[in-house]
Amino acid sequence: MSDQPMHDGGLVAFGIDSTRPSVARVYDYALGGKDNYEADRELYRQIMKIAPETPVWARENRRWLNTAITWLAEEAGVRRFIDAGSGLPTVENTHQIAQKADVDASVIYIDNDPSVVAHGRALLLDNDRTQFTAADLTKPEQVLADPAVAELLAAGEPVALVMALMLHHIADYEQTREIAGKYADALPPGSYLAITHACNPGDGGAVDVLVTELVEKVKDAFPTLAFRSVEQISSLFGELEILEPGVVPLGEWHVPGGRVEDERPADIRDAIYGAVARKA
Repeated sequence: MSDQPMHDGGLVAFGIDSTRPSVARVYDYALGGKDNYEADRELYRQIMKIAPETPVWARENRRWLNTAITWLAEEAGVRRFIDAGSGLPTVENTHQIAQKADVDASVIYIDNDPSVVAHGRALLLDNDRTQFTAADLTKPEQVLADPAVAELLAAGEPVALVMALMLHHIADYEQTREIAGKYADALPPGSYLAITHACNPGDGGAVDVLVTELVEKVKDAFPTLAFRSVEQISSLFGELEILEPGVVPLGEWHVPGGRVEDERPADIRDAIYGAVARKA
């Protein structure tokens, strides 16, 4: 792959614009990663002035991912995973979590961010049970027609589709429902859909005020960002059975039949919700 100079003084893979913030790279920086540029860090600093909870939200999402994937692999018996909108590789990625539970677990990552594609493919060079597909998740027909994705689904075995912090980057609510529905329809019986999503309760309270200000502040960089109500997030699962504890703040989420393992500080304002649903 060709390289070009980047503004931070090193090299950046061809096709990556280091002068404009990237959702994936801002998230990477929030997690303490190094795959980000000054434009990403500057936007992160602006976000932190409004929502200092941002790194906590990022870590909560990673904790949820670890807990949910481990349960799906160990308890639900899922051996096939699709991580849609996976973001940049960081500590404890989906394939590492799933393959720790079952060495034969197969994982496909899907993303179209050039930074994610470049780093993701480099990470997976020596893992023959994991693949990376560069595709636009807002076009389900194209994603589902991808040879690797089509082969995984065609086997007819249960698949866990993970959409973590992805769907709230689609501005139109009805379009978001349609996209989620097409992916859910393509899953074999016994499959699972796991979603985390930015939430605005719309009640005029602290979280409502916080996220409304946040969306306004970052709209130039992320114009499609949409915080949604609990009811709207729940509707993204369509006819699938949402497992206990339902669509809840990530700090309150636990595996079905279990309980929250770690308590968080009581002053953290919840804005990220998540749930896991099963297809009959």
